[in-house]
Amino acid sequence: MEEGEKKLKQEDCNEDNLGFGILTLTNKRLAFDKTRARMMDFSRHMGEEILNIELKNITSSWKEGRLIKKVCFTAKTDEGEKTFKFGVQNTKDWLKNIETAIEEYKNQ
Repeated sequence: MEEGEKKLKQEDCNEDNLGFGILTLTNKRLAFDKTRARMMDFSRHMGEEILNIELKNITSSWKEGRLIKKVCFTAKTDEGEKTFKFGVQNTKDWLKNIETAIEEYKNQ
């Protein structure tokens, strides 16, 4: 993490296209790290950081789903705008924290 960056929220999750990993929200960015797990000894290892999006590049965020709930956001990337959908435990809380972090980031 960069100097002055604080971790606000972190959770194991699943993204529709990226697979399983850990979603991390900081006061500057949203990051997704791929994880590798072994069932034999129940170990989990951090893999590579697949997603690293500054909060200023997030254009919209929302939650969706009835049975399988997801927190979603659209962001500007090098390949254009992309949408990401993460299956997390408390989508309402995640959405509130993402939107609050974006507002605070803009007001810096």
